[in-house]
Amino acid sequence: MTTRFPTRDELRVWRDFIETGEAVRTEMAARLQRQGLSTGDYTVLLALSEATGQRMRSSELATAVGWERSRLSHHLGRMEKRGLIRREECLTDNRGAEAVLAPAGAEIFQAVTRPHLRDIREIFVDALTPDQLAATGEIMAALREHLAQE
Repeated sequence: MTTRFPTRDELRVWRDFIETGEAVRTEMAARLQRQGLSTGDYTVLLALSEATGQRMRSSELATAVGWERSRLSHHLGRMEKRGLIRREECLTDNRGAEAVLAPAGAEIFQAVTRPHLRDIREIFVDALTPDQLAATGEIMAALREHLAQE
């Protein structure tokens, strides 16, 4: 089997994808940080705000946000110290713990969500035509499907 390497043009597109994605993530993170949350905080608060009872088992939360359990555990510890979440014994299984959205976490999440959504529009959506946005959605779906087959 011969190894096929990307062409120069394919590598240029790849590099543009990586560099632009990083620039978008950096700008979004900076804007969230100015409002008092990291992107990790926002990700956790979003998952908890959408969960039944605003609580999730730590293992389920790790899967939902796509993090390793040890990373999540350390992050939850920092969020707990800031009063954004609480960790409680699992109501249905005493072997595990649940992360619970605390009132302060719900309050800051609500306060930053509207500006965050405006930032998404300004930085991402408004930069693209409707056709480009649709094509971007198709590209992301194709990449997800390809990765799921790996």
